Amino acid sequence: MQDKSNGYEAIAEHFSRARTVSIGPRVVREWAKALPAGASILDVGCGYGIPISQTLLQDGFIVYGVDASPTLVSKFRKHFPNTPVECSSVEDSVFFNRTFDAVIAWGLIFILPVESQRILIDKVGRALNPNGKFLFTATKEPFTWNDNLTELPSVSLGLNVYEQELTAHGLLLVGNDEDEGGNYYYFATKSLR
Repeated sequence: MQDKSNGYEAIAEHFSRARTVSIGPRVVREWAKALPAGASILDVGCGYGIPISQTLLQDGFIVYGVDASPTLVSKFRKHFPNTPVECSSVEDSVFFNRTFDAVIAWGLIFILPVESQRILIDKVGRALNPNGKFLFTATKEPFTWNDNLTELPSVSLGLNVYEQELTAHGLLLVGNDEDEGGNYYYFATKSLR
């Protein structure tokens, strides 16, 4: 049976302990300032919710989570019992059959196979409200490496290809950033066409 969690179910306990550092919230908070108060945000690859979903919830946003690891989803439910979360792969999720003001995929896109990355970008384009925001992390340059935790291959398509993919799905790349941990951020907005 194929592991839809891209190896994260097998290392869920280790990941929960390792992901306690607070890298990410500063940039996520800055990005979220452009959203209306109480905006709906889909956290794809939410893991157990700390620190990204936690940050967004603390700042008053309505968060929905999706993750393919049953263990991480269970932990998410314990941390945030009133926050909707779905145990599903990106490929299979219907994103709660609704649209969102924003979608975030922190630390996710590059662990997906290339075709699944394209599927995710397409689904995000359809799941965003007009002028909706999309944030994801991946390296700026095209790069392939083995994930530190799962030891499975990770692939970043790089800035040029991601910009082409975003454009093809009605999204406009509007900015980038880098955090203290060296994570490279892509910020996109859904076109109003």
